[in-house]
Amino acid sequence: MKTIGLLGGMSWESTQSYYRLINQGVNARLGGLHSAELVLYSVDFAPIEKLQHQGEWAQTAALLSHGAQQIEKAGADALLICTNTMHKVADEIASAIRIPLLHIADATGEILQQRGVKTVGLLGTAFTMEQDFYRARLQQKFGLEVLVPPAEQRQTVHRIIYDELCAGKIVPASKTAYLQIMDALAARGAEAVILGCTEIGLLVQQQDTAIPLLDTTEIHAAKAVAFALETPTP
Repeated sequence: MKTIGLLGGMSWESTQSYYRLINQGVNARLGGLHSAELVLYSVDFAPIEKLQHQGEWAQTAALLSHGAQQIEKAGADALLICTNTMHKVADEIASAIRIPLLHIADATGEILQQRGVKTVGLLGTAFTMEQDFYRARLQQKFGLEVLVPPAEQRQTVHRIIYDELCAGKIVPASKTAYLQIMDALAARGAEAVILGCTEIGLLVQQQDTAIPLLDTTEIHAAKAVAFALETPTP
Protein backbone atom coordinates (compact mmCIF):
# COMPACT_ATOMS: atom_id res chain seq x y z
CA MET A 1 0.00 0.00 0.00
CA LYS A 2 1.23 3.47 -0.86
CA THR A 3 1.12 6.29 1.67
CA ILE A 4 -1.21 9.21 0.94
CA GLY A 5 -0.28 12.72 2.05
CA LEU A 6 -3.09 15.07 3.02
CA LEU A 7 -2.52 18.82 3.12
CA GLY A 8 -5.55 19.77 5.18
CA GLY A 9 -7.10 22.23 7.59
CA MET A 10 -8.80 24.33 4.87
CA SER A 11 -11.10 23.82 6.68
CA TRP A 12 -10.60 21.01 9.17
CA GLU A 13 -14.34 20.32 8.89
CA SER A 14 -13.82 18.82 5.44
CA THR A 15 -10.38 17.38 6.20
CA GLN A 16 -11.96 14.96 8.65
CA SER A 17 -14.23 13.83 5.81
CA TYR A 18 -11.13 13.04 3.73
CA TYR A 19 -9.67 10.98 6.58
CA ARG A 20 -12.89 9.01 7.04
CA LEU A 21 -13.55 8.43 3.33
CA ILE A 22 -10.02 7.27 2.51
CA ASN A 23 -9.93 4.86 5.43
CA GLN A 24 -13.38 3.54 4.56
CA GLY A 25 -12.33 3.12 0.94
CA VAL A 26 -9.22 1.13 1.81
CA ASN A 27 -11.16 -1.04 4.24
CA ALA A 28 -13.87 -1.72 1.64
CA ARG A 29 -11.19 -2.96 -0.78
CA LEU A 30 -9.02 -4.94 1.65
CA GLY A 31 -11.46 -5.90 4.43
CA GLY A 32 -10.67 -6.98 7.96
CA LEU A 33 -8.95 -4.36 10.05
CA HIS A 34 -7.19 -2.70 7.12
CA SER A 35 -7.01 1.08 7.02
CA ALA A 36 -5.11 3.66 5.00
CA GLU A 37 -1.49 4.67 5.46
CA LEU A 38 -1.70 8.45 5.70
CA VAL A 39 0.40 11.50 6.49
CA LEU A 40 -1.62 14.57 7.50
CA TYR A 41 -0.32 18.13 7.74
CA SER A 42 -3.11 20.41 8.91
CA VAL A 43 -2.62 24.17 8.64
CA ASP A 44 -4.12 27.04 10.62
CA PHE A 45 -6.78 28.27 8.21
CA ALA A 46 -7.26 31.78 9.64
CA PRO A 47 -4.10 33.37 8.16
CA ILE A 48 -4.65 31.58 4.84
CA GLU A 49 -8.26 32.78 4.61
CA LYS A 50 -7.05 36.34 5.27
CA LEU A 51 -4.41 36.09 2.54
CA GLN A 52 -7.01 34.67 0.11
CA HIS A 53 -9.27 37.67 0.50
CA GLN A 54 -6.31 40.05 0.24
CA GLY A 55 -5.27 38.42 -3.03
CA GLU A 56 -1.89 37.44 -1.58
CA TRP A 57 -1.73 34.11 -3.38
CA ALA A 58 2.07 33.93 -3.50
CA GLN A 59 2.16 33.92 0.30
CA THR A 60 -0.43 31.16 0.47
CA ALA A 61 1.64 29.16 -2.01
CA ALA A 62 4.71 29.52 0.19
CA LEU A 63 2.83 28.40 3.30
CA LEU A 64 1.28 25.39 1.62
CA SER A 65 4.49 24.43 -0.18
CA HIS A 66 6.18 24.22 3.21
CA GLY A 67 3.43 21.90 4.42
CA ALA A 68 3.71 19.78 1.29
CA GLN A 69 7.45 19.42 1.82
CA GLN A 70 6.89 18.22 5.38
CA ILE A 71 4.43 15.64 4.06
CA GLU A 72 6.98 14.41 1.54
CA LYS A 73 9.68 14.19 4.23
CA ALA A 74 7.31 12.10 6.36
CA GLY A 75 7.20 9.45 3.63
CA ALA A 76 4.08 10.14 1.58
CA ASP A 77 3.99 8.78 -1.97
CA ALA A 78 1.49 11.35 -3.30
CA LEU A 79 -0.12 14.59 -2.17
CA LEU A 80 -3.74 15.72 -1.97
CA ILE A 81 -4.57 19.37 -1.32
CA CYS A 82 -7.78 18.96 0.69
CA THR A 83 -9.53 22.02 -0.73
CA ASN A 84 -10.67 23.13 -4.16
CA THR A 85 -9.82 26.83 -3.78
CA MET A 86 -6.16 26.35 -2.96
CA HIS A 87 -5.65 24.45 -6.21
CA LYS A 88 -5.17 27.98 -7.50
CA VAL A 89 -1.56 27.51 -6.34
CA ALA A 90 -1.37 23.77 -7.17
CA ASP A 91 1.39 24.31 -9.73
CA GLU A 92 3.57 26.14 -7.22
CA ILE A 93 3.02 23.43 -4.61
CA ALA A 94 3.70 20.63 -7.11
CA SER A 95 6.98 22.28 -8.13
CA ALA A 96 8.13 22.33 -4.49
CA ILE A 97 7.94 18.53 -4.09
CA ARG A 98 9.03 15.42 -5.97
CA ILE A 99 5.98 13.24 -5.28
CA PRO A 100 2.91 13.50 -7.55
CA LEU A 101 0.03 15.83 -6.75
CA LEU A 102 -3.40 14.30 -7.35
CA HIS A 103 -5.40 17.26 -8.68
CA ILE A 104 -9.00 17.53 -7.51
CA ALA A 105 -10.30 19.05 -10.77
CA ASP A 106 -8.70 16.28 -12.83
CA ALA A 107 -10.32 13.60 -10.68
CA THR A 108 -13.67 15.33 -11.11
CA GLY A 109 -13.23 15.87 -14.84
CA GLU A 110 -12.46 12.18 -15.34
CA ILE A 111 -15.75 11.21 -13.67
CA LEU A 112 -17.69 13.70 -15.80
CA GLN A 113 -16.12 12.31 -18.96
CA GLN A 114 -16.97 8.76 -17.92
CA ARG A 115 -20.59 9.81 -17.42
CA GLY A 116 -20.77 11.61 -20.76
CA VAL A 117 -21.60 14.98 -19.19
CA LYS A 118 -20.95 17.94 -21.47
CA THR A 119 -22.40 20.88 -19.50
CA VAL A 120 -21.89 21.12 -15.76
CA GLY A 121 -22.72 23.62 -13.03
CA LEU A 122 -20.04 24.67 -10.56
CA LEU A 123 -20.52 25.79 -6.96
CA GLY A 124 -17.63 26.78 -4.73
CA THR A 125 -15.95 29.81 -3.25
CA ALA A 126 -16.03 32.99 -5.31
CA PHE A 127 -12.38 32.30 -6.20
CA THR A 128 -13.23 28.87 -7.62
CA MET A 129 -16.35 30.02 -9.46
CA GLU A 130 -14.94 33.24 -10.90
CA GLN A 131 -11.27 32.60 -11.63
CA ASP A 132 -9.82 30.49 -14.41
CA PHE A 133 -7.61 28.09 -12.45
CA TYR A 134 -10.48 25.62 -11.98
CA ARG A 135 -13.02 26.32 -14.71
CA ALA A 136 -10.41 26.63 -17.46
CA ARG A 137 -8.82 23.33 -16.44
CA LEU A 138 -12.18 21.57 -16.79
CA GLN A 139 -12.84 23.30 -20.10
CA GLN A 140 -9.43 22.74 -21.66
CA LYS A 141 -8.57 19.26 -20.38
CA PHE A 142 -12.04 17.71 -20.46
CA GLY A 143 -14.00 19.75 -23.01
CA LEU A 144 -16.67 20.76 -20.52
CA GLU A 145 -18.95 23.76 -20.63
CA VAL A 146 -18.91 25.09 -17.06
CA LEU A 147 -21.82 27.20 -15.78
CA VAL A 148 -21.67 29.30 -12.61
CA PRO A 149 -24.46 31.19 -10.84
CA PRO A 150 -24.98 34.94 -11.36
CA ALA A 151 -23.11 37.39 -9.13
CA GLU A 152 -25.64 37.69 -6.30
CA GLN A 153 -25.98 33.93 -5.99
CA ARG A 154 -22.20 33.50 -6.10
CA GLN A 155 -21.97 35.86 -3.13
CA THR A 156 -24.52 33.75 -1.26
CA VAL A 157 -22.66 30.51 -1.98
CA HIS A 158 -19.34 32.07 -0.91
CA ARG A 159 -20.74 33.58 2.30
CA ILE A 160 -22.30 30.32 3.43
CA ILE A 161 -19.03 28.45 2.90
CA TYR A 162 -16.90 30.82 4.98
CA ASP A 163 -19.40 32.00 7.60
CA GLU A 164 -21.16 28.68 8.20
CA LEU A 165 -19.70 25.51 6.71
CA CYS A 166 -16.06 26.19 7.59
CA ALA A 167 -17.25 26.74 11.16
CA GLY A 168 -19.27 23.52 11.20
CA LYS A 169 -22.65 25.28 11.09
CA ILE A 170 -25.39 23.51 9.12
CA VAL A 171 -28.29 25.91 8.53
CA PRO A 172 -31.51 24.60 6.91
CA ALA A 173 -32.19 27.91 5.14
CA SER A 174 -28.75 27.72 3.55
CA LYS A 175 -29.47 24.24 2.22
CA THR A 176 -32.68 25.58 0.69
CA ALA A 177 -30.73 28.43 -0.92
CA TYR A 178 -28.16 26.04 -2.39
CA LEU A 179 -30.83 23.75 -3.80
CA GLN A 180 -32.57 26.71 -5.45
CA ILE A 181 -29.27 27.80 -7.01
CA MET A 182 -28.70 24.27 -8.27
CA ASP A 183 -32.18 24.20 -9.79
CA ALA A 184 -31.39 27.44 -11.61
CA LEU A 185 -28.18 25.96 -13.02
CA ALA A 186 -30.11 22.91 -14.22
CA ALA A 187 -32.68 25.18 -15.88
CA ARG A 188 -29.79 26.77 -17.81
CA GLY A 189 -28.67 23.39 -19.10
CA ALA A 190 -26.42 21.91 -16.43
CA GLU A 191 -26.59 18.12 -16.62
CA ALA A 192 -24.89 17.83 -13.23
CA VAL A 193 -23.50 20.12 -10.53
CA ILE A 194 -19.98 20.01 -9.09
CA LEU A 195 -19.83 20.61 -5.34
CA GLY A 196 -16.60 22.47 -5.91
CA CYS A 197 -15.84 23.25 -2.31
CA THR A 198 -14.93 20.41 0.04
CA GLU A 199 -17.40 21.67 2.68
CA ILE A 200 -20.53 21.75 0.48
CA GLY A 201 -21.09 18.02 0.89
CA LEU A 202 -21.62 18.68 4.59
CA LEU A 203 -24.71 20.71 3.67
CA VAL A 204 -26.16 19.11 0.54
CA GLN A 205 -26.20 15.43 -0.41
CA GLN A 206 -27.49 13.55 -3.44
CA GLN A 207 -30.70 12.54 -1.67
CA ASP A 208 -31.64 16.23 -1.46
CA THR A 209 -32.02 16.71 -5.23
CA ALA A 210 -32.68 14.87 -8.48
CA ILE A 211 -29.82 16.78 -10.15
CA PRO A 212 -26.69 14.58 -10.32
CA LEU A 213 -24.11 15.93 -7.86
CA LEU A 214 -20.36 15.46 -7.93
CA ASP A 215 -19.00 15.75 -4.41
CA THR A 216 -15.36 16.66 -4.97
CA THR A 217 -14.35 15.48 -1.50
CA GLU A 218 -15.68 11.98 -2.22
CA ILE A 219 -14.18 11.93 -5.70
CA HIS A 220 -10.76 13.13 -4.51
CA ALA A 221 -10.73 10.61 -1.66
CA ALA A 222 -11.62 7.79 -4.07
CA LYS A 223 -8.75 8.86 -6.33
CA ALA A 224 -6.41 8.62 -3.34
CA VAL A 225 -7.63 5.11 -2.51
CA ALA A 226 -7.13 3.98 -6.11
CA PHE A 227 -3.59 5.39 -6.09
CA ALA A 228 -2.73 3.80 -2.76
CA LEU A 229 -3.90 0.36 -3.81
CA GLU A 230 -2.95 0.22 -7.46
CA THR A 231 -0.79 -2.72 -8.46
CA PRO A 232 2.77 -1.51 -9.05
CA THR A 233 4.24 -1.96 -12.52
CA PRO A 234 6.72 -4.89 -12.58
